[in-house]
Amino acid sequence: MTISRRFFLKSSGLALVAFGAAPKALVRSVYAADGGARARGKKTLVVVFQRGAMDGLNVVAPYGDPIYRRMRPTIALPSPHGGSREAALDLDGYFGLHPSLEPLLPLWKDGTLAAVQAVGSPDATRSHFDAQDFMESGTPGVKSTEDGWLNRHLQAAAAGDATPFRAVSLTPTLPRSLAGRAPAVAMSSIREFALRPQAGAAVASGFEGMYGAAVQDVLHGTGQETFEAIQFLKKSDPARYTPAAGVEYPRGRYGDSLKEVAQLIKADVGVEVAFTEIGGWDHHAAEGGVQGQLAQRLRELGHALAAFETDLGDRMQDVVVVTLTEFGRTVHENGNRGTDHGHASVSFVMGGGVRGGKVHGRWPGLEERSLYEARDLAVTTDFRDLLGELLTRHLGDRDLAKVFPGYASSASKFPGVIRA
Repeated sequence: MTISRRFFLKSSGLALVAFGAAPKALVRSVYAADGGARARGKKTLVVVFQRGAMDGLNVVAPYGDPIYRRMRPTIALPSPHGGSREAALDLDGYFGLHPSLEPLLPLWKDGTLAAVQAVGSPDATRSHFDAQDFMESGTPGVKSTEDGWLNRHLQAAAAGDATPFRAVSLTPTLPRSLAGRAPAVAMSSIREFALRPQAGAAVASGFEGMYGAAVQDVLHGTGQETFEAIQFLKKSDPARYTPAAGVEYPRGRYGDSLKEVAQLIKADVGVEVAFTEIGGWDHHAAEGGVQGQLAQRLRELGHALAAFETDLGDRMQDVVVVTLTEFGRTVHENGNRGTDHGHASVSFVMGGGVRGGKVHGRWPGLEERSLYEARDLAVTTDFRDLLGELLTRHLGDRDLAKVFPGYASSASKFPGVIRA
């Protein structure tokens, strides 16, 4: 499905009205277009939030360290060199990938997938709610922050010919990361498309009412095209979308969300940032090793990410995907074959320009003297440095001080996952 640039620039008027922008800005947005399809090469960042605190030590496992096996006698992944048919997938002779993520191994080998170990927040909280809030606001330890880091990026970066779909979240409600003054779209699915500004009241009466009351006078006749743009996406039934040949997304909300992100990117509707989430990572019991609850969640995650990469094909040169989780798990397994709330975890980065096939970040080690509070993997890469690198080197953001207020992020702190 191909839509003209002018069509969606007119559509941007609705987003600006919805978020209370001044009429002059709205008129400039509407009449800026001079026709023609959107040029290829639009850079997109896709953020995957793993809610529940994923156990990074069993996802990219340090199988080469005997302390790992000693601290996890029943759930450690077997070494790939031990002769077991079910073992970690060797990455570099020290770290191994959980076998449920085997669909991602070809991406690792071809250099389009990287991992960052010991990444996380410097804040010490073990509360899921607070840790997620701090990570999504981008201000660890500060509860008074009103907007999210992704929204502040949108505010700071030049909007250019932005469309209503510049920032999209495939979630029922707008995530904390995208809350703020800049327009953003949240949708459970394309079929149930809805704009959800933080105030909400301006759109409560529906698109038709908005078109009649607010858009008609300002847009002088383009309001109908705006409404038709929304209707177009709603008619783009995901059930009728055909991924690339041979691609099959896993069934369920997460697979559907990534499929629809791919659909929007391939539709050339101007997606700059997209947000998805997948829950179920809080494994205090029955986490397991090669088999168990963690393996089940990773199987869905791995298949969905691999399908997304294959589905986009050469468009992945302009797309970067990053995974985040609020914190990691304890190094020592508990008495229920699970793990408790910890500190650092692991992030994956996938896509064009990625320095893949490598575990990035400084590995702190598992010796007791190196652990955080003598129990957790220590954070050596602040999540803001990882995200700052993606914003700078992939999206071209040059003002990280506005994205992460109160934090001095710099290239010297970047983990080096993107080719400069």
